[in-house]
Amino acid sequence: MTKNDTLRDEADYVVVGAGSAGAAAASRLAASGASVILLEAGKKDTSMLVTKPGMIGPMHSEPNIKKRVDWGYYTTPQKHMNNRVIPQTRGKVVGGSSSINGLLWVRGNRANYDSWAAEGNTGWDADSVNEVYKRIEDFEDGANDYRGAGGPIKVTRHTQPTEASQQFEQATADTVGVKILKDYNAAEQEGVSRFQQSADKGKRFSSSRGYLTNTDWPTLQVQAEVHVQKVVIENGRATGVEVVDKGGQLRMIRAGKEVILSAGVFGSPQILMLSGVGPAAHLAEHGIEVKADLPVGDNLHDHLFVPTTWLMPNALHRGIPTYFARGLAKELIRGGSFLENTVFETVAFLRTSLATDVPDLQIHVLPWAYPSPNQDAPVRHKVDRRRALTVMSTLIYPRSRGTVRLASNDPTAAPLIDMNYLAEAGDRQVLLEGVEMIREIMKSAAFGGNVTSELHPGAAIDSEAMKSEVLNRATTVYHGVGTCRMGIDDRAVVGPDLRVRGIEGLRVADASIMPSIIGGNTNAPSIMIGDKCADLVLG
Repeated sequence: MTKNDTLRDEADYVVVGAGSAGAAAASRLAASGASVILLEAGKKDTSMLVTKPGMIGPMHSEPNIKKRVDWGYYTTPQKHMNNRVIPQTRGKVVGGSSSINGLLWVRGNRANYDSWAAEGNTGWDADSVNEVYKRIEDFEDGANDYRGAGGPIKVTRHTQPTEASQQFEQATADTVGVKILKDYNAAEQEGVSRFQQSADKGKRFSSSRGYLTNTDWPTLQVQAEVHVQKVVIENGRATGVEVVDKGGQLRMIRAGKEVILSAGVFGSPQILMLSGVGPAAHLAEHGIEVKADLPVGDNLHDHLFVPTTWLMPNALHRGIPTYFARGLAKELIRGGSFLENTVFETVAFLRTSLATDVPDLQIHVLPWAYPSPNQDAPVRHKVDRRRALTVMSTLIYPRSRGTVRLASNDPTAAPLIDMNYLAEAGDRQVLLEGVEMIREIMKSAAFGGNVTSELHPGAAIDSEAMKSEVLNRATTVYHGVGTCRMGIDDRAVVGPDLRVRGIEGLRVADASIMPSIIGGNTNAPSIMIGDKCADLVLG
């Protein structure tokens, strides 16, 4: 990256958002010799808060810490979930959500990408995106037909799994009858496995570390603390962006070739609509001149989980400030603490009665107690001080769809995020069947008597009571996608080449382009989308 402190106002490519996809796209474009300006509303990612994997615990539990790196978004009241207003954490920092997420490296099911291609999205099939993933990864097992070595993102398995998590693997295999997998990111996904993480030797490998920190492209300039107001569209072509920098100065940054929006599932549709690209009637309500009438902000969907917590003495960890303080002291003095890994240890992909050709339930396992019943309020939530294993029933193919809309034509106003969670009955059923499956797994002899009791929701809440209780306990996995849908029909915002329909010189590259959500955590696919975007631009 250029070390020149003078902020440039023109480049071949202007990329909006230095997050999971944006950092990848910008770096790959700069590697070709093109000039690139990468814009980020947040600050630089140099703090230990975002570079040390295990710091996600205090980051997400302490509001005064979290607000340093989070946009602070919330949903509108969710009418199918007791009108709850649910936080929508998004990274406001270089690296975006890859700097604050759980570091879980999951590609999804190969069938997900083949379904995208079947809808007309040529080049997005499983075999094609596999080649991009292989280029991205530096996997600890080395390269094979499915995995890559030598790429910018280090991918390792959790190095310090607790006995409780390892027992959960065997218990799941015994109870459900699935395999214990060595690699769920390879040929098959169904089964149980140790989690893979975008981390190595105690360092988080965000898209920023992989594509920006560990590279030196003289034609790339990252401008942090710059807020994009809109894309400037002249005669049907994107010619640049209007921004306000941290000093409050309004500037125009021109793109000689293209503008690429990588502002995320909420940011990209908001910027498009502020620029006149979106549903015409909605834009007219806010006095915005329509440049292209497109279904921007539709098709919003997300993963949900319901946590269950079980007291287990061999889960080891305690989610209390003094425990984290001791871990931090150990890490600073000699290293080797629990902070060197993500807090999550085990994953399973299983089938409920609603599953079709692929597993429709994901299980997240972490050896920590979890707040109950939810974490909606922006306060530090109390967590049980005892050692416990939390096992999450996770809906990975939601049927419900929501919207992102403008609250006003003020670029600094948060967008209106209506996830429309649990509008479809099948979504609730998957979560409920997952909870019951977990309860059966936790009875397994494989735990050797280490499961002492169900702490949350608690044995008193039986399967019938859970039907209403799930409305208060289900919460987001922060995996929103789909608001700038890729496709070849009238529901699409971008085509398979990621170009915005009807506007020249403008593309979107982030999780918002997913036609349908992948079966697993969405960070790896978001990085893949950014990296692949560079291929599409460069040809």
